[in-house]
Amino acid sequence: MRVKPAVLTKVLNNMTLKVYTAQYQYEGMNRLDITVKTGLLMFAPTWEMVMDYKKKKITKEKYTELYYEKMRKSYKTYTDIWRWLLRQDKVVLVCFCKRGEFCHRYLLKDMLVKLGATYMGEC
Repeated sequence: MRVKPAVLTKVLNNMTLKVYTAQYQYEGMNRLDITVKTGLLMFAPTWEMVMDYKKKKITKEKYTELYYEKMRKSYKTYTDIWRWLLRQDKVVLVCFCKRGEFCHRYLLKDMLVKLGATYMGEC
């Protein structure tokens, strides 16, 4: 399903989404688990990506490229869920990575900011 530019523009113009990031242990409101192990897979990397990065088979740059490619496909496949997310007031993206380390939660945060959200920091 393809999103019409006018529909996306309307969603973005009404956006009030505030994005936070946190480690997996965060249990507060608006928690969105984006881990490949227990989270919403449309926002998670693949197991292969995670393991290849941990084993140093791929660089941060390659991981980033693969993750962004997966998210572009995710948006096309799960447009309604992306629209729902973009209409929220607040979301806390959680995964297992340590605070400040290279992590897909920061990549997804960057994507949401490019779409008009405001990043509020790490919880």
